[in-house]
Amino acid sequence: MAESKKRKKGGKEASDDTEIHSWTEGIPVSPRWWAPAFVTLLLLGLVWLMVYYISGGLYPIPSISWWNMVIGLAIMMVGFLMTLRWR
Repeated sequence: MAESKKRKKGGKEASDDTEIHSWTEGIPVSPRWWAPAFVTLLLLGLVWLMVYYISGGLYPIPSISWWNMVIGLAIMMVGFLMTLRWR
């Protein structure tokens, strides 16, 4: 059988990972607890909001009414902001 012609690739090709490593060298790696912490905060905020909606505003803290939504969203926002710093 005849072999198909090899195509020429335009531009330069990276032969190894030197291009990728050059811009990531100075960035410190996140500690091991970082990822579990932000996942926990995201889930805790979600559970807080779910409990508030399902209970009709009676739980988690009944005396502050709609501020429960603010607390749940704030917990989730802290978790989301932690995801932006994860390396």
